[in-house]
Amino acid sequence: MSTVLLNKENGVGFITLNRPDKYNSYNRDMALALQGYLDDCETDDGVRSIYITGAGKGFCSGQDLAEAINPTPAEFERMVQEHYNATILRIRKIEKPIVAAVNGVAAGAGANIALACDIVVAAESASFIQAFSKIGLIPDSGGTYFLPRLVGMQRAAALMMTGDKIAGPQAASMGMIYKYFAEEVFENESKKIAITLAQMPTKGIGLTKRLLNESFNNSLQQQLDMEKEVQVHAGSTADFREGVQAFLEKRKPVFKGK
Repeated sequence: MSTVLLNKENGVGFITLNRPDKYNSYNRDMALALQGYLDDCETDDGVRSIYITGAGKGFCSGQDLAEAINPTPAEFERMVQEHYNATILRIRKIEKPIVAAVNGVAAGAGANIALACDIVVAAESASFIQAFSKIGLIPDSGGTYFLPRLVGMQRAAALMMTGDKIAGPQAASMGMIYKYFAEEVFENESKKIAITLAQMPTKGIGLTKRLLNESFNNSLQQQLDMEKEVQVHAGSTADFREGVQAFLEKRKPVFKGK
């Protein structure tokens, strides 16, 4: 059975982490398969948004500890670099919107993989746990980068040090995620976001993502200069021309992602 599934429909690459009996714990096979599918979605012009979720009751419970028993320092370093860093960098580099639909527990690296995505939504009963402190590790997979920027340094430190479980509504209220949905509508509503994004001007959204990535590190002047440069790029796209023409003609635009 494949550890990750990919289905392309309605302009969306639907990716499902598929180890439900292990709450989709992350192992080497899953890491490489997910990275391969992300690459596939990046290069496929027919895919204009990406949706990542988990099979069964969990989103991703983090590292499969059965694969990490007494690793040597070199093995540990390779695992972090090849399994996690490579995944996070792909998620941020792909200039298409990525939705994380957290259907259940997202623990450890599983939580941080979700938080690296562009839009994160959760089921009401889903939970986010920075579980690393429970086993003497530090939050990896970009956790120490993204979480403080989402919820502030004080909250991030507390969540990482205590390993407290945060439910979907609480995660939304503190700005960790975009929103949560009741169980009975979660799948439909979360997929609706990805489908809507797939019908929008993909180039413009991708350029927005590029700017957001750089905004973490740029000064105001640097960001203004980059906005100027990238806005010229956005203004040369076919979707910009279509958007303006549709506005003038008082009709709904039909974007092609170009």
